[in-house]
Amino acid sequence: MDRSRPLTRRPLVALLTAAALAATSMTALSSAARAADADLARNGGFESGLDGWTCTAGTTVNAPVHSGTSALKATPSGADNARCSQTVTVEPDAQYTLAGHVRGSYVHLGASGTGTTDVSTWTQSAPDWQQLTTTFRTGPATTRVTIHLHGWYGTGAYHADDITLTGPGGGTEQPPAPPTGLRTGTVTSTSVALSWSPVTGATGYAVYRDGTRIRTVSGTSATVTGLSPATAYAFQVAAVNDAGESARSATVTATTTAPDSGGDSGLPPHALVGYLHASFANGSGYTRLADVPDSWDVIDLAFGEPTSVTSGDIRFDRCPASECPGVESDAEFKAAIKDKQAAGKKVLISIGGANGQVQLTTTAARDTFVSSVSKIIDEYGLDGLDIDFEGHSLSLNADDTDFRNPRTPVIVNLISALKTLKARYGDDFVLTMAPETFFVQLGHQYYGTGKWGGQDPRAGAYLPVIHALRDDLTLLHVQDYNSGPIMGLDNQYHSMGGADFHIAMTDMLLTGFPVAGDANNVFPPLRADQVAIGMPATTNAGNGYVSPAEVTKTLDCLTKRTNCGSYTPHGIWPGLRGLMTWSINWDRFGGWEFQRTFDGYFG
Repeated sequence: MDRSRPLTRRPLVALLTAAALAATSMTALSSAARAADADLARNGGFESGLDGWTCTAGTTVNAPVHSGTSALKATPSGADNARCSQTVTVEPDAQYTLAGHVRGSYVHLGASGTGTTDVSTWTQSAPDWQQLTTTFRTGPATTRVTIHLHGWYGTGAYHADDITLTGPGGGTEQPPAPPTGLRTGTVTSTSVALSWSPVTGATGYAVYRDGTRIRTVSGTSATVTGLSPATAYAFQVAAVNDAGESARSATVTATTTAPDSGGDSGLPPHALVGYLHASFANGSGYTRLADVPDSWDVIDLAFGEPTSVTSGDIRFDRCPASECPGVESDAEFKAAIKDKQAAGKKVLISIGGANGQVQLTTTAARDTFVSSVSKIIDEYGLDGLDIDFEGHSLSLNADDTDFRNPRTPVIVNLISALKTLKARYGDDFVLTMAPETFFVQLGHQYYGTGKWGGQDPRAGAYLPVIHALRDDLTLLHVQDYNSGPIMGLDNQYHSMGGADFHIAMTDMLLTGFPVAGDANNVFPPLRADQVAIGMPATTNAGNGYVSPAEVTKTLDCLTKRTNCGSYTPHGIWPGLRGLMTWSINWDRFGGWEFQRTFDGYFG
């Protein structure tokens, strides 16, 4: 210390005054900081359903709840951890606290994209509500983070409520203003074109039909398809950005026109489709074509099969007398086909089946397929073709990610072959398809190998074929049997055994659905007259049999919106074409119960 200068002392009162001022200043600063903090999570109490959240397998329930009247319930599966997430606008280099109340086993709460260290906290078991809390600091350039919840694969459902993200607000961005100028354009029997004025600050638009959000688009127009003829609908639009969704626009209404009379290849308004075991025998017994009752409007001869998996060379060998006692001669069989056609029925050759794997890996196989199928059609004078590819016939290459623009040879070559056959035989050619749910509705969750690989490449593999041929397709009758649980448009899993499964699966075809969970990549709906529901005729015919009462509930719900169960469809489709069953032989074995149910319902 420099002793040459005298030591000066500040009075005690001055020191105390300075300390008081400093403390007051710190208190004021702390209060200001706390005042700047806010709860940034949108709809953290799930009081507005899943608004603001993106969930792979979630819904809202009224019990149990931690507070308020609603909470999240999400159910993991063997391939899905039931993740729910939302992206939140934040400030760079700021501290945040994420908290929420959960119930269930292996429930995780976390944040990603923080710009520093992503965080997660979890509970192994929470039989009652338990609060989870974690903190993080954003990076110097971070303006958005994603908060998320999930369970664990194959465990039970979990619940969550009162999710909060506390910290400095990330700017003053607000949801956009509601759109104006909503108007209708071209109206057909099954579609309505909509357009509206652009909204400043909007990044997209949500389209509502009769109060239900049906799709999101990036532009200022949309064509709503899959509607019923001669039916009135109400439409609204909301604008969307990162801060949320605006109020809805004013409502416009439109009534679809009367149904088109053409393009159905002469089928009755409601048709019964059945497969006839023509090339093999099993426990159901052989049924002669001439003995098939008049109730059956489309008869699929099962099956034409390839000489080898990749040859494309399809052969139709009728069941020999040694295997099928009482089988008719070729002349009698052909005469029966003509008699059925004279009565207004359609007789098709069905290609594939469980044992008939068909992979058109080359253009040579494609050309052979066309020529060999044409030979069968010509020899027997058939009305068209049914595609019943199962097993490993169709799958997607790893780089094939867009159902609108397929790249996989077996897909591309099949589309080309079917278009060639349709062009060869003209507008009266009947083209039907009978895929399994794994190849169609499962595409709502999984498409091909997925973004990161590892998924079954067959998932959703029929979608590009159906889409490319939707203008040529007479009927799609998905096999709603021998199926695992499938997620519907309500984000719930539905299982075989009751009307709800058929209602949910058919609603997806008639409403359209996001592919692989991408709301911007929607598989468009089919017309109601293009869709029949596939069901086994008896308990012997396949897993997923339902009683006549459940068949009636299915038809009531989809065509009248009455007698619905836990699933409410997105529309009413009185023009639904009808039912398909495996098989005519099994229905005969069961005393024609399936046929009687159809006749009793449609008359």
